[in-house]
Amino acid sequence: MRIHSDSFEHGKPLPARFAVGTPDGFGGNRSPHLAWDDVPEGTRSFALLCLDPDAPTDPSLAGKAGVEIPVDHPRGTFVHWAVVDLPADLRSIGEGSASDGVTKGGKRHPPGPSGARQGLNDYTGWFAGDAELAGDWFGYDGPYPPPNDLRTHRYFFRVFALDVATLDVPERFTAGDVLRAVQGHVLAEATTWGSYALHPEAAKV
Repeated sequence: MRIHSDSFEHGKPLPARFAVGTPDGFGGNRSPHLAWDDVPEGTRSFALLCLDPDAPTDPSLAGKAGVEIPVDHPRGTFVHWAVVDLPADLRSIGEGSASDGVTKGGKRHPPGPSGARQGLNDYTGWFAGDAELAGDWFGYDGPYPPPNDLRTHRYFFRVFALDVATLDVPERFTAGDVLRAVQGHVLAEATTWGSYALHPEAAKV
């Protein structure tokens, strides 16, 4: 199976229109176009994740005045999108069809492909203590790496072809729930990725 995007080049920088954050504030936060083919026989649904494995493990450093987060700082994964029950006959998601702009407090009922279910992304926890932005952030919300981070972040879009029509996940599911539920049901997987950074001197990928 293969996946590609007309919105960005594989392994190249993501345009700011797909990001939550830009050097000037909030970005366009559009969901990118994604398309896949060479789907294996027996596929009954797809699951989709967007994961950033370059998130700093000490969130107190993000945006801290006078501090630059070094490239070798320990990293964890930040979830930007989790989707399940994408129909078996679906082969693409149009640009902007699942998100087009920042919704403060998160999208309660995000748009997207008919029949699919979208889970919580990690802005739910990140903004939990912010009176203006706190809420359940469902669906796609794009990059917002710390502006003082010297590492360029990578954003992996992973699509899984599954042998089940409905994935067994909770109503308010996370990417972790998806990764557990797909075990034993994956017929094929494909990945593409783009990069993004806000620090002007961030290391090149």
